[in-house]
Amino acid sequence: MQIHVVRPGDTIWGIAQAYNVNAQTIIQTNQIETPNELVVGQAVVIPIVGSFYWVQPGDTLFTIAQRFGLNYVVLAQINGINPNQPLLPGFRLYIPPRQKTNTEVNIYIEPTGDTVSQQLLDSAREVGRHLTYLATFSYQARRDGSLVPMPIQGIPEVAQTSGASLMLVVTNLENGQFSGELGRDILQSSAVQEVLLDNIIDEAKRIGGVSDIHFDFEFLPPDQREAYNNFLRKAAERLHAEGLLISSALAPKLSREQAGQWYEAHDYRAHGEIVDFVVLMTYEWGYSGGPPMPVSPITEVEKVLNYALTEIPKEKIMMGQNLYGYDWTLPYVEGGKYARAISPQQAIAIARDHQAEIQYDYIAQAPYFYYVDDEGNRHEVWFEDARSIQAKFDLMKRLNLRGISYWKLSFSFPQNWLLIQDNFNVVKR
Repeated sequence: MQIHVVRPGDTIWGIAQAYNVNAQTIIQTNQIETPNELVVGQAVVIPIVGSFYWVQPGDTLFTIAQRFGLNYVVLAQINGINPNQPLLPGFRLYIPPRQKTNTEVNIYIEPTGDTVSQQLLDSAREVGRHLTYLATFSYQARRDGSLVPMPIQGIPEVAQTSGASLMLVVTNLENGQFSGELGRDILQSSAVQEVLLDNIIDEAKRIGGVSDIHFDFEFLPPDQREAYNNFLRKAAERLHAEGLLISSALAPKLSREQAGQWYEAHDYRAHGEIVDFVVLMTYEWGYSGGPPMPVSPITEVEKVLNYALTEIPKEKIMMGQNLYGYDWTLPYVEGGKYARAISPQQAIAIARDHQAEIQYDYIAQAPYFYYVDDEGNRHEVWFEDARSIQAKFDLMKRLNLRGISYWKLSFSFPQNWLLIQDNFNVVKR
């Protein structure tokens, strides 16, 4: 696959001709709504075998080969050039396809209301072949150990058809928020825990196709750290006896004793020993109530992963990844207007409608742009594109992680799934 960044004057037909690809194929695979109105700075994935690289000033055959994990002599042979010959800027090199690695892929699916919309089921069906797990978000635990029912109509059938298994997500959500006190009540009662695990196992059997029970207990009081660890030990014993995996979601920590109620009760080392795998929530640096910035800057993501690797085996770590960005109204005022969550496709449409040029932060590995709305308000938008997601895939492969977990289905990002297919063999369970 080739990632092409649109330049001034580019047309979809000119791009297609440059790569010897049918223009309609590029339009369809990238789900380009207005092929006659490309946005400068927009990243388009070109479905070709391998890719091309244009030599930049300062490049050598050795450094280019090293960047793509190749031997420089082999790269010279593929391109029919002398390996000792200096390269001129602008010279085009063919890069053979990346070696695929095995990975697990999860995505959370969150129905709203009392039913699962057809649109949500269609979205799950569209990406299902790229998934190991489809995570139902969420079954909310009650103080008596019962579960608040959630709508799942059609989800098990979509998962089965696509070869994905279900991940049953259990949370301490209450009235739309994570409740530390709800978590405490559950974690302090062995009787409630047994009832809760009974209900979880019964529900997994009822709906069928469940391979993993996923605990996402957040905002727990710091003094519940060991109680949460003990509950997971008990849960692991019960669930493994039923042939089920157990996993947990963890806040993005940089040290064992990181302060704050989102972090202190999440014991990376204990979870790494107890559960089969973890999902690190490596996103939301840029969030709806905060100042404009990338949602998952790779610099911060890598710091969390590097710490996690000191506590958790790499084969148990799934990197969390957002499928959305945010549109902030400027100037940002703390406690003021919340940013709007948007998909990568929506971001491109906004840039197109306001004739904004998409820029790219190469340190954070994230695209962004500014625009002025019809009321004269200035906006700042950060989102994800093919470049930013490929950078995350490269990081995953370099660190040999178990896989990637997306929050959440309903945000359209076709380039992501093209690059999943190009980079990985998705493990099915």
